[in-house]
Amino acid sequence: MHEVCRKFLCMKKISGIQNFHRGLFEQMPPKEKPKEDYTLKVTSPDIGGRTVKGSDKLTLVEQRQFLYVRIVRANGLPVNNMTGTCDPFVELKIGNYKGITRCLEQTSNPEWNEVYAFTRDRLQGGRLEILVRDKESAINEIIGCLSFDLGDTPTRFPPNSPLAPQWYKLEDRNGVKVAGELMLAAWIGNQADDAFSVAWHSDAAAVSGKSVTNIRSNVYLSPVLWYLRVQVIAAQDLAPSDKNRKPEAYIKAVLGNLVSGTTVSKDKNPNPTWNEEVMFVAAEPFDDHLILSVEDRMGANKEVCLGRSVIPLHQVEKRLMPQAIGAQWINLEKYVAEGEEKTEVKFASRLHLRIFLDGLYHVFDETTYYSSDLRATSPKLWPEKIGVLELGILKAEGLLPTKSRDGRGTTDAYCVAKYGRKWVRTSTIVDSYAPKWNEQYCWDVYDPYTVVTIGVFDNCHLQAGDKNDGTGDPRLGKVRIRLSTLETGRIYTHSYPLLVLQPNGLKKMGELHLAVKFSCNNWINLLHTYSQPLLPMMHYLQPLSVYQLDSLRHQATCILSLRLDRADPPLRREVVEYMLDTGVNRWSLRRANANCERVMTCLSGIVVLWRQFDQIRHWKINSAITVLIYSLFVAMVMCPKLILTAFFLAPFVLGVWCFPKRPRHPPHMDTKLSHAETAQPDVLDEEFDSFPSSKQGEALKTRYDRLRGISGRLMIIIGDLATQLERIHALVSWRDSRATAMFLVFCLIACFLVHKVQFKYLVLVIGTYAMRPPRLRVGIPSIPQNFLRRLPAKTDSML
Repeated sequence: MHEVCRKFLCMKKISGIQNFHRGLFEQMPPKEKPKEDYTLKVTSPDIGGRTVKGSDKLTLVEQRQFLYVRIVRANGLPVNNMTGTCDPFVELKIGNYKGITRCLEQTSNPEWNEVYAFTRDRLQGGRLEILVRDKESAINEIIGCLSFDLGDTPTRFPPNSPLAPQWYKLEDRNGVKVAGELMLAAWIGNQADDAFSVAWHSDAAAVSGKSVTNIRSNVYLSPVLWYLRVQVIAAQDLAPSDKNRKPEAYIKAVLGNLVSGTTVSKDKNPNPTWNEEVMFVAAEPFDDHLILSVEDRMGANKEVCLGRSVIPLHQVEKRLMPQAIGAQWINLEKYVAEGEEKTEVKFASRLHLRIFLDGLYHVFDETTYYSSDLRATSPKLWPEKIGVLELGILKAEGLLPTKSRDGRGTTDAYCVAKYGRKWVRTSTIVDSYAPKWNEQYCWDVYDPYTVVTIGVFDNCHLQAGDKNDGTGDPRLGKVRIRLSTLETGRIYTHSYPLLVLQPNGLKKMGELHLAVKFSCNNWINLLHTYSQPLLPMMHYLQPLSVYQLDSLRHQATCILSLRLDRADPPLRREVVEYMLDTGVNRWSLRRANANCERVMTCLSGIVVLWRQFDQIRHWKINSAITVLIYSLFVAMVMCPKLILTAFFLAPFVLGVWCFPKRPRHPPHMDTKLSHAETAQPDVLDEEFDSFPSSKQGEALKTRYDRLRGISGRLMIIIGDLATQLERIHALVSWRDSRATAMFLVFCLIACFLVHKVQFKYLVLVIGTYAMRPPRLRVGIPSIPQNFLRRLPAKTDSML
């Protein structure tokens, strides 16, 4: 009985302990989700400390060794006894990898000319076996084979010439010579080899057929963009269909799928005048013709063509230098509708116009803040080259799955980088959450106030089984780096967080490892650019309106998307639009709040100074400090020339004081600055809502879209104000070390000059300069304006 009671008490005790722990567990708050790390991290890749051979292009990436095998052709292959033909293909085996060429039917002398690349550090065998097979033969039957020891394979380093292929006699499995021979070449090389971009890689063994071209690295060039300007002056001898009414004529211009036109002429007669201009964006080579037609507005929805002219763009004059283009008369042709017979009719109507391709402007295809090129279209107006940008795309880590294959999540990632007209696309690493690219690219630099953009995408066009519901390649995030924030000659190696804002919130898709280097070959030209206008001269002498620039930029992005989507392999539309930030001007309450805070942050310094002064004048701070400030005030009043001396000396001292705390890393996406982490679901729902809105209710929809349009403009204005204030702050913050150094040297020199020159003469010179007559003025911005506009702002870190 005692034993039973003891066991019962022990069980009650255990039960009580369990109940206590259960209650304690229920009372404990749930574990918080670990906070994502969105910071920039310094990395130490193995990219230095090795001997550079020749013109080695791999100074910023880790070298990877590949076994390259080029299968050129075969000769004298025997025919199959059963089919009477030969349908040969080549099978390559090395360790755990196997590659197969395409099959060429009914030929004994096939020519493949295909290259295969096997990753050296992943090979598990020491011999390369090459088997020549016939498609119709048995599985284990071969036409002939070859075998090579990897230890005897030569090594090739660019810029050495490619290894010449050689003929080899085929053997059977016992080493006996058989009919036929095979031409091939095999060598050890790295990713700088010319064959790297065209090779079939063993890492992508699951990809075959036409999809192989979608995984190779490629370089694309944007087409040359021009502003097509049509200045319509007048028309002559129009022949209206109804001679009893006065024509209401206007000009309709069509270029491809773009339609524009003038207003209805005020002259209600056969000789109307307009003096209006129509502008388009045209890209070389010019595929479309410009169609100009004179339309007579008969009613609300009825128009009659009074004549038209088709103008091939390759015949249009190009303006490459600032000179006037003469006007011309062009004959109009009678418009014949479909189904009508074309009869020989004398038609004497003419159109007076001035038409030309203007190369004096920069055609914007990117947003102003993130532009990678600011040069005019005309090569004669390009500034001198100031340096070279080198970019090493090393690897990515921690990528998230974006699609499902064989019942499991997978990602096939590739990178796209854009700077200027040059787009680069890395190879696609198949089925990897930690892909390694180790590819290096370079660009010529003409202005430090430019941005290189690197985006990461998931390739959904590798196999027919990869279904993506027509949404294109999913974006995994992008990185923007402004060149003016980089020190010349220094190699920056960092891990950048890949951030994507989705309707359900901010998501980190992984981390991208990059190596960046900005080299300057002419310091004089580099420093000289800070005093030059940011854009070509014509943007200031004959500026285009904001609405014109928005419309023309939309045309340019559409043209680039179409042209690059037609390349082989294509750089798809969704990729181009994401890299060009086509939706950056859409309304976003999140970005509007962020821009307001940027303005308040810049103005907070003035508030702090006022509070400090208010405390000093109320003697709330140490009395000695108050006496010292008052003494300085009396000294400046008694000796006014110290005012300008102190005015220039103060920022010099402040800049020197900020030098130890200068930024050491290039800017990256700041989630706190962008309000991306704290955005509410309703705010994101509004940001990702379509435009026009998809909300129900016609009245609500109209008001909502009108509000979004107005707010979008206000958001841009606030952003511009914040950018200007941040540029002033950047004068002494060493964000652009060259600009800050130049400003501090200027302040120091000005400090001595104003100390030596009497104040009244300085005021006289400044006043005379401000009141100078118009004849002594020029229409381009001054040197201080050009210098200030090149200073970096926090727009680079906006998500």
